Amino acid sequence: MQSISPETIFRGNNAWQKSLPQITKLTKSPLILGRGIHTNNLRNIICSDLENNKLNVNSANLQFDCCYEDISRVKNIVLKNKNDSVIAAGGGKVLDSGKYIAASLDIPCITVPFSASTCAGWTALSNIYTKDGQFIKDVALGCCPKVLVYDHKFIQTAPPRTLASGIADALAKWYESSITSSTIDDGLVQQAIQISRVLRDQLLIEGEKAFKGQYENNPSWRNTVEACGLTAGLVGGIGGEKCRTAAAHAIHNSITQIITPNKFLHGEIVGVGLLLQLRLEEMKNNNKLADQSIKQLLVLMKELNLPTTIAELGINVFEDNNLEKIAEFTLREKSEIHFLPFEIYKQDIIEVIANFEQQEIKI
Repeated sequence: MQSISPETIFRGNNAWQKSLPQITKLTKSPLILGRGIHTNNLRNIICSDLENNKLNVNSANLQFDCCYEDISRVKNIVLKNKNDSVIAAGGGKVLDSGKYIAASLDIPCITVPFSASTCAGWTALSNIYTKDGQFIKDVALGCCPKVLVYDHKFIQTAPPRTLASGIADALAKWYESSITSSTIDDGLVQQAIQISRVLRDQLLIEGEKAFKGQYENNPSWRNTVEACGLTAGLVGGIGGEKCRTAAAHAIHNSITQIITPNKFLHGEIVGVGLLLQLRLEEMKNNNKLADQSIKQLLVLMKELNLPTTIAELGINVFEDNNLEKIAEFTLREKSEIHFLPFEIYKQDIIEVIANFEQQEIKI
């Protein structure tokens, strides 16, 4: 079985208003799931519109990331209120939590992203973390969300940092899928790889314009937010597991094991992992173009104010045995790094990260 996409997608300005007739047919007692106080006003709009359509609306907020403690607590709220759907409205952790809760209770999930930071509004997948933000595992769900509402006016309210993060995460689709799946003799997988290549090219061309430009009358902004939130999800939907992740995400997952005072977004960490993946390809797979790819990515990442080293994520890999911890988690048994078509050893990870953290790359 393959879950390719949400059943219905509303996108563009006023997508939320356009979705209301279908949502009111789908649910009579939804739970609106959110998180941050900065997005309360958007959830209040959603709640008010649903109540004006005679729906019985309840709400709940996550206290942490997408973790089992929050999931269990919110599931009990849904059961107590007898809610017949979950409307997950927020960032990637909220969307992942809402999808997981709805799937476990066998009720529909409606995703309403408030930023372009990930493609979590699209996918049949939830990433589970500890309360402290340490990655545990990803969980494949039985289906994609029933409805995805990708309202550009909601996305516009997000900080620019979230868009930069989404660009880094979406760029990884090409660099990861092209190496993990290039020899797979499956038409859909090959088509997914080609979509990810077009996605990469579009982001390299339009990403900076989107990040630095105004929302209104800016096709680059529109194309970029939809590339991050929609097309990136489609690549994983069509291509399946191996078109989703490889070393970049494996390194992301290992970096989250190191607790730091500052919170970094998913794509910000994935971007650093992507640079390290390319170094691994250069060292272990004789990729002659890896260095050029790194320099090309660094130009864009610096324009987007993205971190480009683990040190910029607030972690000194040469202290507290951090380098060993990252290498060991990256190579754990179920790590995505094993999708690479060449063997990776602990010393490879240690060497690549140590060298990368110490060098100055001229671009």
